[in-house]
Amino acid sequence: MAKIQPLADRVVAKREEKEQKTASGLYLPDNAQEQPKTAVVEVVGTDVKNIKKGDRILFKDFSTTEVKLDGAEYIIVKEEDVLATVK
Repeated sequence: MAKIQPLADRVVAKREEKEQKTASGLYLPDNAQEQPKTAVVEVVGTDVKNIKKGDRILFKDFSTTEVKLDGAEYIIVKEEDVLATVK
């Protein structure tokens, strides 16, 4: 994990992997794959109340900031843009 500390009510998360093939076994090209809207939380800001490290979250895709650090891709999301945790 890159050393990144979100401010205030933001969380840093890593998107879950995209499906590489369909249920019937057909492989999908990158441009045909749907972007997942779930991620695993890596770090939380100091003002975050309802989310903790390791939670799987469902979020508003258009409201994220994507960053790439040390070869890994992360998203930064405000707590209010997290729609739910996934069990």
